[in-house]
Amino acid sequence: MIFADPPYFLSNGGMSVQSGKQVKVDKGDWDKSQGFEKDNEFNYNWLKACREKLCDNGTIWISGTFHNIFSIAQMLTELDYKILNCVTWEKSNPPPNISCKYFTHSSEFIIWARKEHKVSHYYNYELMKEINGGKQMKDVWKLPAIAIWEKSCGKHPTQKPLALLTRIILASTRKNDWILDPFTGSSTTGIAANIANRKFLGIDREEDFLNISIQRKLEIENPQIFEKYKNKISGFVNKKQFDLFLAKEPETEYVRSLYF
Repeated sequence: MIFADPPYFLSNGGMSVQSGKQVKVDKGDWDKSQGFEKDNEFNYNWLKACREKLCDNGTIWISGTFHNIFSIAQMLTELDYKILNCVTWEKSNPPPNISCKYFTHSSEFIIWARKEHKVSHYYNYELMKEINGGKQMKDVWKLPAIAIWEKSCGKHPTQKPLALLTRIILASTRKNDWILDPFTGSSTTGIAANIANRKFLGIDREEDFLNISIQRKLEIENPQIFEKYKNKISGFVNKKQFDLFLAKEPETEYVRSLYF
């Protein structure tokens, strides 16, 4: 599986609110739009590279807002991916809209697609139903934005919450599967993968972000912190549900074949 949190192309001098203070929306030069054609070309190229690395039954998740998600959907179609869902992540604690001239931005989109049209993908339907109170899980997820305890090793401007990545990983992978994040940043994907007993590879061009990733990985090697974080991840019926699932989750057939 691949999870990608690519540039949203929204760093245009706008303002937002963090911890009660006005801050610029600008994330860095890497998040600035280069114009319609170049933005599309960028998305096409990295999605093409990802497609080459996915196994035939592999899937990819890509996060975005209206600034980039339509380009992503178009490039996925041109590259012959099969789009499965467009999940709406509704943030339960979004920052306020300080201009009071339009609706508060409280959601992001996550497209889920598979590599091949005729090769089936893995979806843990039963678990998703279980953590949704016994009902089919819809494509609108109400989960909190990043929490303070998730920034213990430093701050990344577009860091995603562990709750979101954990749900994505549990929905579409099995124990010991490989997960790739080509825009890994501070590697929330990697932390969620490690906690859920998956393998992880992350790539980023910003050394400062990779240093945060390394510190976060070292942090969860402490068993107490590992358990603490696992118990803090929201999105489950109760705190024991995640633990119980991990305890009974079987190995994949591929891994068993290696053992025997």
